[in-house]
Amino acid sequence: MTRTRARNLDDDAIAEMVSILDGWTGKLSWELLIDAIVRRTHARYTRQALHNHERIRHAFSQRKKALAEARGERGPSADSPELQAALERIARLEAENQRLEAENQRLLGQFACWAYNAHTRGLDLAFLSRPLPAVNRDQTRRQLVAVKESER
Repeated sequence: MTRTRARNLDDDAIAEMVSILDGWTGKLSWELLIDAIVRRTHARYTRQALHNHERIRHAFSQRKKALAEARGERGPSADSPELQAALERIARLEAENQRLEAENQRLLGQFACWAYNAHTRGLDLAFLSRPLPAVNRDQTRRQLVAVKESER
């Protein structure tokens, strides 16, 4: 039996996998995460493929640490299914909030590093704040047409 290759991980797929980790309860391992991803997306990725993406790797390690810290604590139990669903939603949102705060701190650290490196190279705020050059796709099309016409 041949296996079809899963699609490349883009930002949407990474966000979905991080979302799976945000709501994770119980034991967490790479194998269990891969199985959950297969159930949700019908695509199988290797541990190495997931580990290569920084957002997934950090979300995994942060969730694993949070689960280890919460192992000794018992969460509140609910008598009604609605209350239980609300408690699960609150726990998921708190986990997502913790992950986003950690991701924000990493990005702020990266920005500080870039700002320092820009300063040591003599780049000022005016230079760094310049807008990106406009993309003129029509010009590219005209160039392609001119090249094709010249080849005839």
